[in-house]
Amino acid sequence: MTSETQLSLIVRPITAADNPHIAQVIRDVSAEFGLTADKGYTVSDPQLDHLFELYSAEHSAYWIVEHQGKVSGGGGVAPLACSAPDICELQKMYFLPDVRGFGVARELALRAMEHARQRGFRRCYLETTSSLTRAIKLYESLGFELIDSPLGCTGHTDCEVRMLRSL
Repeated sequence: MTSETQLSLIVRPITAADNPHIAQVIRDVSAEFGLTADKGYTVSDPQLDHLFELYSAEHSAYWIVEHQGKVSGGGGVAPLACSAPDICELQKMYFLPDVRGFGVARELALRAMEHARQRGFRRCYLETTSSLTRAIKLYESLGFELIDSPLGCTGHTDCEVRMLRSL
């Protein structure tokens, strides 16, 4: 006997009601991979509990992934602070284990980069850490290339992997 289950995911723009849920996803995934606040990872960002407000800024966007009515991930894009005006940053791409491996990270990254391209950005930057090997492979498959030094002022001091791609 064979049984097949279909994963039903909803990808939608963030709302204010999502703030505590996506913040918890980011905290949980960060803990899973040992990305602690004292190291300057996203989990230490002062805006973590206010992502709707953060991504309501001009040229910014964030999308939520829902699985079975529960926030299970998200990702976004915003202008890269303290950098050239044509550079955006792919930000806060975090997904719980139940939605990994289904292409949703790829879909969100492509959606974010298209959003940025339509707003005049020419390059997209990101930071991550070497322990997130699946994420790095995804970014490489999307055309991101490693660069030697950080851009902008993200505050993520322990994100030693920095990547850039043209839009």
